[in-house]
Amino acid sequence: MISFSKICKDEPYLMFESFYKKALQKQQTGPEAASVSSLNPNTNEVESRFVNIKYLNGKKFTFFSNYGSLKANNFENHDQISLLFYWNKIHVQIRIKAKIYRSDEKFSDKHYQERSAEKNALAHSSRQSTPINSYESVVENFKKTLKLEDQISSRPKYWGGFDILPYYFEFWEGNTYRLNKRTVFQFENEKWKKFFLNP
Repeated sequence: MISFSKICKDEPYLMFESFYKKALQKQQTGPEAASVSSLNPNTNEVESRFVNIKYLNGKKFTFFSNYGSLKANNFENHDQISLLFYWNKIHVQIRIKAKIYRSDEKFSDKHYQERSAEKNALAHSSRQSTPINSYESVVENFKKTLKLEDQISSRPKYWGGFDILPYYFEFWEGNTYRLNKRTVFQFENEKWKKFFLNP
């Protein structure tokens, strides 16, 4: 689930919220799941993965991850990303282009304290995206870390939020005969320009 707070009243944000609520009403599974695509500057390849968007606060979407991960390295070296939601229950796809940067540390601390001990133990025990000898070693390390209550009570500095600030929204609404509706908002000269695309 995405937590909405002081959501921006600009049309693309209100449209996003409206579609999100419709998806929930239709019992959409995993409405917070979004594919994030980034550029790996070392290989000059585009890489994608799913993340769970936790917040839409004002104009910013936020998810959390290990700052030492491959995707975090991509973000640090190339701060432009694409975000993609697809809600099959209402046949809506939302494409977003955005800038990405680390969240405020206090905000990450607050979110960390609200998580379960199990999730926080994993944040401490896993060096995300680094090679391992076996999956069993991951499980063993997790179980050991879970017992260290004092250690996992505080957020590790290498784990926290990423804020996503959009400058482009495309709302794709599927229709019969592929007469799909594509509504676009592009942020230019301090305001949103609205237009439509052919299917």
